[in-house]
Amino acid sequence: MALFRQLDEQVEHLLELFNKDDNWLIVINADPDALGSALALRRIMARRVNQTAIAQINEIKRPDNLSMIRYCRIPTQKLIPNLSAQFDKFALVDSQPHHNPEFKQFDFSVVIDHHPIAQDNLVNADFVDIRPKYGSVCTMMTEYLYNMKIRPAKLLATALMYGIRCDTKTFEREFIDADMAAFKYLSKYSDSKLMNRISRSEFHLDWMRYISRAFYNLRRIGKGLFAYCGNVENPDVLVIVADFFTRVHDVPWVVVSGTSEGKLVCILRGDGQRRNMGTMAQKLMNGLGSAGGHKQAARAEVPVEELDGVDPEIFMLKRIGQGRKATIRKV
Repeated sequence: MALFRQLDEQVEHLLELFNKDDNWLIVINADPDALGSALALRRIMARRVNQTAIAQINEIKRPDNLSMIRYCRIPTQKLIPNLSAQFDKFALVDSQPHHNPEFKQFDFSVVIDHHPIAQDNLVNADFVDIRPKYGSVCTMMTEYLYNMKIRPAKLLATALMYGIRCDTKTFEREFIDADMAAFKYLSKYSDSKLMNRISRSEFHLDWMRYISRAFYNLRRIGKGLFAYCGNVENPDVLVIVADFFTRVHDVPWVVVSGTSEGKLVCILRGDGQRRNMGTMAQKLMNGLGSAGGHKQAARAEVPVEELDGVDPEIFMLKRIGQGRKATIRKV
């Protein structure tokens, strides 16, 4: 029995797009899955194209992401117009073009993702591989490497393994056999000491004030929890807080929100059983901003100016409690 599915047609189609004269930019919204996937795609492109680079649309401030970039030597840089102008071909991994307005400036030739497919925003590219059942895009890229008989070097294997670990939350979220097989396969080539060093770099000391604020503002809404963190220097802290609150006993869903750079950002986490977080995010925004995600994890963003002067915390409380008889109370 083969370790991974056969991807002969996909591999042939993908490799046909690479030309020695082309300059490729791999665009990401940086997180561990995107970073590992981009590094793998860059390895596949090596010696097949003239130049490759990785650029992220977001500022990277999470300590574990910074550690991953440092220890796995991932050559990503902030996307700016002068950078993108140097490239003629563009690839997108761990996202789809409609996920962020900054993606709309590109005509992507390659899109590889595992988020749900939006029927009203179908992806149009020369090569599209979207598998919503997969727990991680790093798993998909591991399959491509295996099919191409490319053995991942230590740093690449570590990056891919960490991406799988993060997006499946060490297999606590939904995953399939391929995710587990990829994780096991990569463990033969990765560096466990590097993995531990990266995973232990989770918090900035100055983030403690946001966590304290979340505790102070914590509310029980029905069976779920909602916390507002106010204005944060980086939305990544909202992810840290939301993931922490998922550990509370008998809480099926969590919503943590705050403002950053003129946007209201909402992070949603669930147990994957009673409520779909991706659907909940879309209902909360109700056409405002952008929203989407998986059954257990989702994100929504909306410019504060679109709230018509309503306080962001009040806006969220009304949206979460809308159409519900659930009692809202301080914890």
